Amino acid sequence: MLGARGGWQALRRCASLPRAQRAVRLRVREALRAQEPAGGVKVQGWVRSVRSQKEVLFLHINDGSSLENLQVVADPSLENRDLTFGSAVEVQGKLVKSPHRMQDMELKAETIHVVGSCDTWSFPLKMKERHPLEYIRQFPHLRCRSNTLSSLLRIRSEATAAIHSFFQDNGYVHIHTPIITSNDCEGAGELFQIETSHEARESAEKTHFFNVPAFLTVSGQLHLEVMAGAFTHVFTFGPTFRAENSQSRRHLAEFYMVEAELSFTESLQDIMQVMEDLFKTATNTVLSKCPHDVGLFHKYIAPAQKDRLEQMLKNKFVTISYNEAVEILKQASQTFTFKPEWGCDLRTEHEKYLVKHCGEVPVFVINYPYNLKPFYMRDNEDEPQHTVAAVDLLVPGIGELCGGSLREERLPFLESRLQRLGLADAYQWYLDLRKFGSVPHGGFGMGFERYLQCILGADNIKDVIPFPRFSHSCLL
Repeated sequence: MLGARGGWQALRRCASLPRAQRAVRLRVREALRAQEPAGGVKVQGWVRSVRSQKEVLFLHINDGSSLENLQVVADPSLENRDLTFGSAVEVQGKLVKSPHRMQDMELKAETIHVVGSCDTWSFPLKMKERHPLEYIRQFPHLRCRSNTLSSLLRIRSEATAAIHSFFQDNGYVHIHTPIITSNDCEGAGELFQIETSHEARESAEKTHFFNVPAFLTVSGQLHLEVMAGAFTHVFTFGPTFRAENSQSRRHLAEFYMVEAELSFTESLQDIMQVMEDLFKTATNTVLSKCPHDVGLFHKYIAPAQKDRLEQMLKNKFVTISYNEAVEILKQASQTFTFKPEWGCDLRTEHEKYLVKHCGEVPVFVINYPYNLKPFYMRDNEDEPQHTVAAVDLLVPGIGELCGGSLREERLPFLESRLQRLGLADAYQWYLDLRKFGSVPHGGFGMGFERYLQCILGADNIKDVIPFPRFSHSCLL
C-alpha cells in the first residue's frame, strides 16, 4: 500500500489498464512512501547524482516533492552521454524493496529517457556539494534546485496552507484586499507610487490614471476594517510593499503579510491570544508536515534553533508593558547604540534584549505611547502617560514579528485625532465606519518572511523568499 492516497489509487488502476498503458506516474515522495512493490511505474525528475559501475548504474532522482531522492538502479547499457547531474529524465520500471537501509523502496529501471540535458561544466551547482547560501544567492534563477532552497519552498507552501487552515478552522472569512490603493495605512510615507509609462513621461501637472495618487499597499488593515463591519472575523494573506531604501539582512521591498481583524472585542488579550495560537498551531503543523526540510535548516543553517523553537512552543508567551520594557532596558548592563527613553520607539537591539531578558520566549509588549502609533489605535485615556492599546510580539533572534491593537471605534476620539493630523477629509470613509453600526474591534499583522526566519533560524531574510528581486544580485 502507498502512503500517499494519489499514488495508491494510481497503482490500483494499473491492473485494469491494457499492458501498453500500464506505466503510472508517481512522484518521488509517493514512491518513497510505498510499502509494497509495484510494476509499471514512471518517475519524472532531475538527476541529483550518477554513479556508473561495471555491472550496475545508480541514479538519484528528485522532482521537488521531497528532500529525499529516489534511488534508481539500472543496467549500464541504459547509460548515455546526456545522462548527467542536473539533466531531466523520465524513468520507467518496477518499484522494488531496497536493500539500502536509508530508504525502503527503489526503482529498477527498464527505460531511461533524457528529456532535457544539462551541461555540468557550466551549471553553477555541483553534484554532492553543499553550497553556502552566499554562493547560491548569485543565481536567483537556479537556486531553487539546491536542497536548501527547495526545502524552504516546501516549508513556505506548508506554512501558507497551515495559516489559511488556522483561520478557516476558527471561522474567519478570507478577504482579498487591494494591492493598488490610495491609502497609506502606516503613515510612514515609504510607498511605491503607481504610474503608467505614459504618466511617467508627462509633466508634474499630469492626470493620474486613477484620478488620485495610487500606491502599492503597505497593509490590508484598513480594507479589512471595512469588512469587519459585516463579518465578525476576517483575514487576508497577500503581498505588501515598502519603499525603504535598505539592503540590510532585515528588509525586503516586497513581502507577504498575514492580517486579521476581530469584531466585538474590547480586550487586547483577545488579539494576543490569536497571535499566540496562530504561531503555535502553524508551527506545529509545519514541523509535522516537513520534518526533514526543517531539520536541514536546524542542522546546517542554525544548529541552536531546534531547542529555541521547542522553548517557544511549550511555554506561555510573556506579557510586559511598554513602561516595564523601558525600565528593563534602562537597567541593562548592555550598552545600546540607541539609548532607551520613554516616548521613543523600541529598536531591534532593544527588542532582542527584552526577549533574552524574559528567558528567550516570545514577549508581548503592550500599551505604547499615544504619539508613537498610527491614528487608528485606541486611546487608553491614561493621562498623564497617554498610551494606546497596542501590542507588539517580539520573538528570539528576530525582534518584532507581529504588531496589533484595538482600533479606535469611538467617533469623537477618531474625529479629533484625524483633525489634528489634517487627515479628516482623506479618511471620511473611515469615519463613516464609526457612524453606522460601529463595534469595538481589533486586529494584527504578521510578516510571513519574518515568521519563516523565526522557525528556521535564517539570518538573512532574503534567504526565505523564492526570488531575491531586490538583493545585490540581479533583478529578474
